[in-house]
Parts: sequence; structure tokens; C-alpha cells
Amino acid sequence: MPERLTEMLMDTWTPLIILWITVLPSIYMAPMNQSQVLPSGSSTGLKRLNEEQRILHRSKRGWVWNQMFVLEEFSGPEPILVGRLHTDLDPGSSKIKYILSGDGAGTIFVINDKTGDIHAMKRLDREEKAEYTLTAQAVDRDTNQPLEPPSEFIIKVQDINDNAPEFVEGPYHATVPEMSVVGTFVTKVTATDADDPVYGNSAKLVYSILEGQPYFSIEPHTAIIKTALPNMDREAKEEYFVVIQAKDMGGHMGGLSGTTTVTITLSDVNDNPPKFAQSLYHFSVMEDVALGEPIGRVKANDLDIGENAKSSYDIIEGDGMDVFEITTDAQTQDGIIRVRKPLDFETKKSYTLKVEAANIHIDPRFLSGGPFKDTATVKIVVEDADEPPVFSSPTYLLEVHENAALNSVLGQVAAHDPDVSSSPIRFSIDRHTDLERQFNVNAEDGKITLATPLDRETSTWHNITIVATETRNHSQVSRVPVAIKVLDVNDNAPEFASEHEAFLCENGKPGQVIQIVSAVDKDDPKNGHYFLYSLLPEMVNNPNFTIKKNEDNTLSILAKHSGFSRQKQEVYLLPIVISDSGTPPMSSTGTLTIRVCGCSSDGTVQSCNAEAYVLPIGLSMGALIAILACIILLLVIVVLFVTLRRHKNEPLIIKDDEDVRENIIRYDDEGGGEEDTEAFDIATLQNPDGINGFLPRKDIKPDLQFMPRQGLAPVPNGVDVDEFINVRLHEADNDPTAPPYDSIQIYGYEGKGSAAGSLSSLESSTSDSDQNFDYLSEWGPRFKRLGELYSVGESDKET
Repeated sequence: MPERLTEMLMDTWTPLIILWITVLPSIYMAPMNQSQVLPSGSSTGLKRLNEEQRILHRSKRGWVWNQMFVLEEFSGPEPILVGRLHTDLDPGSSKIKYILSGDGAGTIFVINDKTGDIHAMKRLDREEKAEYTLTAQAVDRDTNQPLEPPSEFIIKVQDINDNAPEFVEGPYHATVPEMSVVGTFVTKVTATDADDPVYGNSAKLVYSILEGQPYFSIEPHTAIIKTALPNMDREAKEEYFVVIQAKDMGGHMGGLSGTTTVTITLSDVNDNPPKFAQSLYHFSVMEDVALGEPIGRVKANDLDIGENAKSSYDIIEGDGMDVFEITTDAQTQDGIIRVRKPLDFETKKSYTLKVEAANIHIDPRFLSGGPFKDTATVKIVVEDADEPPVFSSPTYLLEVHENAALNSVLGQVAAHDPDVSSSPIRFSIDRHTDLERQFNVNAEDGKITLATPLDRETSTWHNITIVATETRNHSQVSRVPVAIKVLDVNDNAPEFASEHEAFLCENGKPGQVIQIVSAVDKDDPKNGHYFLYSLLPEMVNNPNFTIKKNEDNTLSILAKHSGFSRQKQEVYLLPIVISDSGTPPMSSTGTLTIRVCGCSSDGTVQSCNAEAYVLPIGLSMGALIAILACIILLLVIVVLFVTLRRHKNEPLIIKDDEDVRENIIRYDDEGGGEEDTEAFDIATLQNPDGINGFLPRKDIKPDLQFMPRQGLAPVPNGVDVDEFINVRLHEADNDPTAPPYDSIQIYGYEGKGSAAGSLSSLESSTSDSDQNFDYLSEWGPRFKRLGELYSVGESDKET
């Protein structure tokens, strides 16, 4: 305690002692040195002072002011004296006035204008502002004229140890590999002190560890943290909490201190091998397990983490190395055992494997610790499963001739139960593959027979599926595809490839080829088709035509002579016999139609009709067309002329006595008088389609197909006449064989929406003489033309 008190007194009074030694002598020596004045920074001032010294014979000033000191954080009952300013020009008569300006002048620092004493009025903080620059000047008190140029000086705030060290970047986190050697660098911390690092020991820091020993150490002056113990194991302890202290005053007693924390984590290294949880594993699997299915898992634990804990698994020994495989689960690091080949309980009932787990990433520094791998034994027991039947072949191919007899055996399939307790097998056909039921299979022995006749020309291949089912367990089913090829037999006669019609020119020459015909055969012989052509026996000595076999299996028809005439005979029929080369051979007779035609000189067919002979000789087809066009044009002109004359001479309005629409049609029916309740309503005779706003066109032929007209049945008493007429009208509309296609004309219906009203003369109340049609021109161009036509008719009548 006495030492601490002495240290505090020294820290407090040392600056005061220094101030006393440096400042007070100058203050008290001023009266003794008559040459002391304010320092001047200008050469002019110095020159003037030198002249005054020579005149007054004054001695050189004994002190030069350029720097003052004041202790920070000093507080007392009165302002602290910083220093005194004095000039040689002051005779002591109080005629000189001292003025202070600059940083804090008048607020922080105040000067006595008579004595030149400077006092600090406030408590100062060096960390806030370390120094103040001020300017002092001496002026005449009466005239305020400067006696000397202004002089600048600095007041420095002296530091005391009033700030503790701080770790600005803390708290810290660091990582170091486990098993590191002593002295391995961990991290570096840094503390800052706001005190003056130049003056005294206030900012001289020393670092130490308060918590974290004996695992880590710190350099006192560099603050570097290092490992202090060897072989620290992450698996034993992964994280450490370290407290670091920084103390100023060089770590001596009385200094201030600050602390921070450092969390140090040991990173993993691969210093542990994998280890199986057990040395022997037992698994069982059904023999019908699918390939690639997992049957069990093994696990080798590794105390390391991340990449250092990853292991690979292998089967290194055993009698099932080719039957099983082991892979690594990337998520759980398990070893997954899977089936590579099919299992068969009847062949082998158990397997023994030896599996190994080894680290993928090895650290060479720890190889001396032993191999980073481990082994375990795996025993796998195969259990019996009820397996489906097995066919003797994966597919079957059968052949049968298309003329095979019904119920003949085409082939046989075979299957057996692979289980120890073998079950009998029954065979059947999947009828989805044999919809026409052309084949049957014997349920006991698997023989396939023919159920319906086959035709190779219709279908060459038949693909069916045979199903084998265990009689003891119907759920055990197997299927096998059976392909049946239908072999060809010569059962189709050849025939013409197409319907031929030959044309023979009247001016043809003897031996000229009229037509080349070819034949086809639906059969498919192995060596290809070869056809024989001949004429019927009664046509062998045909006087008009002969045949010639070509090398490409076709036939040429030749004319024996010239001078054929359409007028004499227009068409010739030539029967030709076509035979194939099969066994037995098949033949057919085709008839070739030969038409005699008129041809040009180069052999181009022009006309094949006998009526052409009545035309004048030498008249070409183009001339005939031109003549026909002229005739049609003349007829059109005549019709137009007659139509125009008729419109000009006949009035448009038909007189009452000429109106055929009002002809009386007599029916020999007598009404029933007042008792007749079935009298006809004239409204039912109107077209019902017209009533609904739809009028069918009468100028085109109906597109509907002809509907046969039913026989007219006698109309019973009480029949609906409206329905009867509608039925007959519908039949007339759809009967294309009875023109005109609709003989009922409706005049009692007007269109809707017309602004002109009705134009019918039947409903006009005026006579022909007083009817004026000039108002029609106001309704538009179309009605204007109509008015002109009616006006023309009226003028014709008056004329």
C-alpha cells in the first residue's frame, strides 16, 4: 500500500515539478534580465530591437518563449497558472497591455493584460486535444499601437495515465489443429491505449493470460498466442476459452488494464482409424430378391469428422465376392451390401464375406500409429422363396404351312418349378395376344395346335404368349413369347397387275406393240415369280392379235395386220391365260379390252368414238369447238334481246283478270256445316319455315340424299292437317327427283326491318291510275331504279 501511494504521488507531481523547473525560473528571472521581450518571428522586428538596444544600450534578452505546458485533468479551487509573458519595453508603469488570441483564447486560456500571466480556466483532456496554438502581442494601453510584432507560441497538455487499454477487435476466435507441437502459432491480439505513447509509460502495454493455462501462452509485448501443451486431442476437448489482459505502465503496479476473450477451437486431423462396431454381422435374404437391392448395412465408426472420417468399403475375401458388392452411403458413411447376381436357394444356401473399411484421406504424420483400416466378417443366409415356373427357353419360334390341317401340332413349350417342392405346371394362351383364337395349347404338356385355318397372304407372323401357372399356387405365373411363322404354299393364281385397256390406232402397222401387261401373284415362292402367258385354245389362231413373252416377266400384245376400222368394229376382247410356276401350278384368265381409235400421223390417240365418222372429213377438233362457241353466243344474244323487249312492252303490275295466283281451285268436298269441327285453317297452308323467318331457296337442287316417299296412307278421322302438310312439304324439299323442287310459293310474308313498308300491289288501296312512284327515289339508289321501272310501266299504259 505505501508503494502504491508513492507511485500515485510520483505520477501526479512529476509534471508539476517539471513545470516548476522550466517555467518559474523564467518568471522570476524576468526582472533580473532587462533584455527579455516577446519573441518575434519577423526580421524587421529583430532589426528594430537591435537598433533600440544600440540606442538604449540594452543587453540581449535572456529568455525566448516558444512552448508552455499544462497538466491534463488538473482541477483546483482556482485557475491554474500556465505561464507569464513579459517584454523589455515594459518599464513597470503599466502602459503596456498584453493581448492573447488563438485556440481557446478568452475561454480556455485567459491572460492578465497588465502582468502577462496566463491561466487555464477549464479542465483539459489531452486525448481530446493535445496542444493549443496561441498568439501574444504587446500594445500601448493608451493608443493600442503594437509595440512589437505578434509572437506565436504553443501550450501543450501534458499526459497523465487516465485511460485503460482497450481491445477494440475483441472478442477473438481462433483455430489451431489438434495434436500441434508446443509453440504453434494460434493468433495475435491487439490492445490500444489513448494515453500519450511518447511521454512516460502511460501507453506502454504488457500482455498476460488470466485464464487458459497451461494450454496456451502469450508473448508479453507482441501479444502472440501460442500452444503451451503438446498433443491436445480434439476428440477429448474441442474448444478452449482464454482470457487475455493488457496492462499499461509497463505492467507495473498502479497501471490500468483491460481484458478480452479468445475462443480457441481445435480443428480435426486424421489421427483416428475407422473401427467396426462389431466383428461379425448376420444377414438373411430371400432368393428372389431383385438385383441391386440392399440386403444389409455395416458401419465403421471414426472419431474424426468431415473428410477425415470418410471411409471406403470393400469385400476382400469370401465365397460370394462375385455375387455381392458393397458401396458407401455418402450421407451416413455406412457400407451397403447389395446383390449382384441372382440367388438360388437350391444351389447355395449361405455365403461368408470379409469386408474392410479404410480411410480415404490419410495424414502421413500419424501413419506410425497403425493402419487406418478395420475388417469385419459378414454371413449371409439365403432363404427359400416360392419361385414362378421357368421355361426351357426365353423365346420360341415355330413354323407352319398355311394349308396345315386343323388341330395339327405346331410345336411344344416346356416349363418347370425350380423350388424344392416342385409343383405341377398348367399351360394356357394369353388371349389378348390371340384375339381370333387361331391357336390352342395343351394345358398338361404345352403342345400348341392349330384352331383355325391360316392364310400367309393375310398374316405371315403370329405372336402369342404362353402362360405357365403353378397348380399349387396360382399367383406364381411365368410368360414366354412364341412367334409362329406361316410358310407359303401355292394357293393363289396369278392375275393382271391392273385393269388394262389398250388403244389400237386405225392407221397402225402390223407387228406394232399395242400394250404391255404384267401379272402379280399373292404367293411368295422361294425362287421368285415366273409367269407363263397363253391365249385360250379357241383364240390361238386369232387373226387380229398375237402375244409375246418378255424377259422381264411381262407380256406384249401385238397387232397382226393393219386396217382396223372403228366403223367396222370399235372394241376387241382378248382373253389371256396366266400361269405360275408353283407346285401344283395355278392359273387364271384375264381379258384385255382393245379399243380402236383415230390417231394422228405420229400415233397420238385423238378419238375413240364411232360417231366421229359423221363429221366432215378434214374438220379438226379446234374448229368444232369454235363453231360450237359461236352458236352458244348467238343464242345468248337472242335470249337477252327477247328479255329486254318483254320488260319494255309489258307492265310490271299484273291485272286482276290475269293474276294466276288468284285462280280458283275446286275441291269436291262438302263441309259439315256448323257441325264440322275439322274445317281447314288457311293459315296452316303457309310455309311454317317462312313463318319462323326462314325461306328455303328454290333455285338450287337440294344437297340432301333422296328419301324414298312412303305410300300415302288413308287419312284417319281427326288428323292434324297442319302436321300432315308439314310432312308432305318436308318430303318435297328433300326429293331431288321431282322438279320443280318446291312448288309451293309464299306471297303472304314480308321481310322484317324494312323502312319502306310493304311494296305488294295486292294490299294497295289505290288504283293503278293514281299510284305515284317518285317517292321511291328518296329511299336510295336501289329503290330509285325500281321507281323508274314502275314509272316506265305507267307511261306505257298511258301511251
